[in-house]
Amino acid sequence: MTEKESSAGGYPTVFPILVAIGFCHLLNDMMQSLMPAMYPLLKTGFQLNFAQVGLITLTYQCTASLLQPLVGLTTDRHPQPYSLAAGMASTLIGLILFSRVPSFPLLLASAALIGMGSAVFHPEASRVAHLASGGQHGLAQSLFQVGGNAGGALGPLLAALFVLPRGRESVGWFGIAALLAIFILSRIGGWYGRVRPKADPPRPHPPIASGASTPKVGRSLTILMALIFSKFFYLASLNSYYTFYLISKFHVSIRSAQIHLFVFLGAAAAGTLIGGPIGDRIGRKRVIWVSVLGVLPFTLLLPHVSLAWTGPLTVAIGLILASAFPAIVVYAQELIPGRVGMISGLFFGLAFGMGGIGAAVLGRLADATSITTVYQVCAFLPLIGILAGFLPDLQRERRKRGEGR
Repeated sequence: MTEKESSAGGYPTVFPILVAIGFCHLLNDMMQSLMPAMYPLLKTGFQLNFAQVGLITLTYQCTASLLQPLVGLTTDRHPQPYSLAAGMASTLIGLILFSRVPSFPLLLASAALIGMGSAVFHPEASRVAHLASGGQHGLAQSLFQVGGNAGGALGPLLAALFVLPRGRESVGWFGIAALLAIFILSRIGGWYGRVRPKADPPRPHPPIASGASTPKVGRSLTILMALIFSKFFYLASLNSYYTFYLISKFHVSIRSAQIHLFVFLGAAAAGTLIGGPIGDRIGRKRVIWVSVLGVLPFTLLLPHVSLAWTGPLTVAIGLILASAFPAIVVYAQELIPGRVGMISGLFFGLAFGMGGIGAAVLGRLADATSITTVYQVCAFLPLIGILAGFLPDLQRERRKRGEGR
């Protein structure tokens, strides 16, 4: 294994572990993204309306959202190195059922099982990335998250090339990817069990980061949650309904719409990759502010342009908006040190929850009005990014204290 000594903290940056956990994140989110990629098939096969389509997303994402903070809080106190493999097993079972069940209620149950797997995977995998970071927390979080974004982008492409021609039952073959992930995560669990007691000893009552007061921390967390709402509510409009929008407005084929979705998700993966390292260099507050608010001109234009401009605009939206999440997660981890699992679970869970609620609400809006109206309403969500200006600059505060000593 090649290890690079970080300039921060003296712990080594274990790139093989970061690559491995990022690859498992790719496999995990690839399997999960097969669900929304199959929505056009499910809508026809089960005669669903948009609200029922949104309910599938709501079930999956709210299951993950509610459980993730609890999993993170529990494993902060009682580490479970092999829980990653167990969570992937839940995803495997849910995926196989999703490919076979004959009714809508059972579709929802399958989505809930996949959500449970995600609830276990994300906070613990984020902790592994933190442990392997060697102090380069933004870089590690980006490498971890870009795996998920890449997997999310691959799902629609694989659905277009493999699932759509062969039918829903072919989704079961992706269980092979889950078995591969279980094997890799078992090996990571062994490393995790050996390293964590030395690198990250449990602290029952961790201090607040940067000497910040409890009200200041509370305000900062509230602002971060509002930014998560803005980001993931808007992303829900693209993840769940972009294919329907393209088919309805521009009359493209399902396969063409899936490829457009793949391109958007690929741009989001690229944005995730660059957001963390840039935050390490120039400050996370700046990245958060520019990312969420800076996407506003593109979202305002999107509902009013032709197909030729729709693709480039969604690429810009994915690239800019996705760069915020690694910076938000690491900012929150620095705000409350010693609670990596709880913070990771809270923010990943909130992201899933906002995505699920967004999908359900926007589905009802699409049924009541039109799919184009969804994008006209959501275009204003990035205005919430103005709140990022009120976040304290943690890195500047640390530099000031260092100069004062």
